[in-house]
Amino acid sequence: MDEFAVFILTHGRPQNVITYSTLRRQGYTGDIYIIVDNEDQSIGKYQEIYGDKVIVFDKSAIAKVFDQGDNFTNHRGVVYARNASFQIARDLGLTHFMQLDDDYKCFDYRINDQLEYPRPGDHWVVKDRLGKLFELYLEYFKSIDAKSIAMAQGGDWIGGVADFGFGKRKCMNTFFCSVDRPFPFVGRINEDVSTPVWYQGLGHLFLTVPFVSVTQTTTQQSPGGQTDLYLDDGGTYVKSFYSVMYAPSCITVAMMGQRYRRLHHRVQWFDAVPCILGEKWRKHD
Repeated sequence: MDEFAVFILTHGRPQNVITYSTLRRQGYTGDIYIIVDNEDQSIGKYQEIYGDKVIVFDKSAIAKVFDQGDNFTNHRGVVYARNASFQIARDLGLTHFMQLDDDYKCFDYRINDQLEYPRPGDHWVVKDRLGKLFELYLEYFKSIDAKSIAMAQGGDWIGGVADFGFGKRKCMNTFFCSVDRPFPFVGRINEDVSTPVWYQGLGHLFLTVPFVSVTQTTTQQSPGGQTDLYLDDGGTYVKSFYSVMYAPSCITVAMMGQRYRRLHHRVQWFDAVPCILGEKWRKHD
């Protein structure tokens, strides 16, 4: 863990970096860096609060090194910070890092002390063990040939463990990354959907390990960050179509939600990634 750090990717809300206090409250004692871009008008306030833990990157320079998926002139979006993170980690002398958004309220266990998945809604707050959990996730990540792994999201448990299985090929929000396994995120918006689908179609591995889940603030309710981008650019309507552009053979848009209906992406994973058949299906001569 000496060569590991957490990067919190944030923009425009220096006094509302919820993730930082959540990490400390739940037992992570390692290094945390606040990653902001040079177009952020609140850099000074970030530095006032977090001091030398604030890392500023050149947004225009990063925009030249990956496919944004559009020809818009504005550079709003977290994807720039995601792609800047690999070089930032190298400059800091790190071998591994974890990318987090700035709006995480809680990390929860999703298995009990018998290593069993109980009822779909059951979860328990991680108390004073978050650093150890990061270490275990990192140990697993180092042991497999994956580009990145992630913790689960609360919505992953809709339908229960039978729907989830051991893990999903999606990888969102809590990216564990290695400087020796770099990859560019693609698309100005919805990059955490487009990127894992795009690369896994080429044979690379991304994975969600579901023993722990993360809870975020309500989508598009907290000012700053990605919220203003989604609201100004048509909400999830435009956002979802970025992923369709990158993987039209396996991503569509569909209505989601019960009370508040909205368009959202839908990934057909059996059409998106190579699937490995179980040994029992092998034909023997």
